[in-house]
Amino acid sequence: MRHPPRSVLAAVAGAVALIGSVTVPVLTASGAVPACSVEYSVTSQWDSGFQGAVKITNNTAAMSSWSLAFDFAGGQKLTQGWNAKWSQSGTTVTAASESYNGSLATGASVSAGFIASWSGSNAVPTSFKLNGTSCNTAVEPSPTPEPTDPADDGPPVLRASGNKLVDAGGATRRLLGVNRSGGEFMCVQGRGIFDGPVDDASVKAIADWKANTVRIPLNEECWLGLSTIDPAYAGANYINAVKDLVAKVKAHGMTPVVELHWTYGQYTGNSAGCSDVHASCQKPMPDMQYTPSFWASVANTFRNDRTVVFDLFNEPYPDRATSTTTQAWQCWRDGGSCPGIGYEVAGMQDLVDSVRGTGATNLILAGGIAYSNDLSQWLTYRPADPAGNLAAAWHVYNFNTCANESCWNSTLAPVAAQVPLVAGEIGENTCAHGFIDQVMKWFDDRGLSYLGWTWNTWDCSSGPSLISSYDGTPTAFGTGLRDHLRALNG
Repeated sequence: MRHPPRSVLAAVAGAVALIGSVTVPVLTASGAVPACSVEYSVTSQWDSGFQGAVKITNNTAAMSSWSLAFDFAGGQKLTQGWNAKWSQSGTTVTAASESYNGSLATGASVSAGFIASWSGSNAVPTSFKLNGTSCNTAVEPSPTPEPTDPADDGPPVLRASGNKLVDAGGATRRLLGVNRSGGEFMCVQGRGIFDGPVDDASVKAIADWKANTVRIPLNEECWLGLSTIDPAYAGANYINAVKDLVAKVKAHGMTPVVELHWTYGQYTGNSAGCSDVHASCQKPMPDMQYTPSFWASVANTFRNDRTVVFDLFNEPYPDRATSTTTQAWQCWRDGGSCPGIGYEVAGMQDLVDSVRGTGATNLILAGGIAYSNDLSQWLTYRPADPAGNLAAAWHVYNFNTCANESCWNSTLAPVAAQVPLVAGEIGENTCAHGFIDQVMKWFDDRGLSYLGWTWNTWDCSSGPSLISSYDGTPTAFGTGLRDHLRALNG
């Protein structure tokens, strides 16, 4: 959906290639506890750089400050870091504690991250010293923790069962709630991470509408911490802010849906949202440079919390670039070199593979073409999901092509008969709710899911916006959704 006026950023190039995580855990050959343990991981890598992390565990006496040293073995050069004072002299890298994390008790751990350049090879460091003491770093894979289910009063773990969403007990569930926009555009504009407050009171106000779901749009360049984004709003700072909002949503019993909204790749063709190569507007399709790495990172972040739902890409519109509908659907699923799109596209199958490659089995949503308003060939081109946990996503506004019951009956009903269907965005630009009332009735009659756009205090005709205040005061448009949710779930 469109957003308030936004700025355009300068250009940068780079290519991400998903490599997963390379971890060096700390063990001794005899099984004795070493003085210190270091886990070094490469979380994402592209053609000229990579993002890494270290986790330090102190197994000796408590310390009031710490300094970790290791040597890059492949000519890597540190460019930035967080959660430590990072520096490099020659090949030696040093990470010294900050004032807020210097205290390290016996058995305690601390983590820090960095970005560095590389060329030729990206060899993993083989030795580490903590305050001058060697840490044993024999290479051996770390066990992956088992996914955990939420507490009884938290949101359910959802899975697709036939054409329904069900919880762990097999009971049918519906996703009914709102979108919380901001994470897709504020960071790339250098204005913050979220638009408006995301404190506990503002999240509770959503729950007070009897919503059970909050969809959270994201920006891939901000999540990956690319160099054009202000570091205050990128990388670990951005990821931690998203994780914090997800935790608040869950604390109020609601399902978080993390969704990729704005992506990299220059598109200036039909219906272009901007001419910028950067993730400053809605592009027709995700890009192969960054999007698979984004989803691998997001999936790794939340794979042990199956209450979090993954929405792969906001509103694909390859149909505006290609000359035939068949080409558009092929581009949607398979990606690659798509007619009319100048960058290499990541198809929905690529993104499903990126998520599942991490071991994450979370529910995935995949929206169709024509800004997710066309699902006419979704079943024909649906991506293969080895986890069998895939649902169709659909968006509708009063100005869309498929905005009447005749179209819904002919194109949506066949999809909803076979897989779960979620209307990830519903709205209208009339500042009223007559249209979404029709949408909600059609979806209610079939036990389907829908989320209103958007929980932001914009002008209702330009957003459209559900609220005039973050305390939950509705606009005339929002009153329709609020009263309906309260009637259903009150």
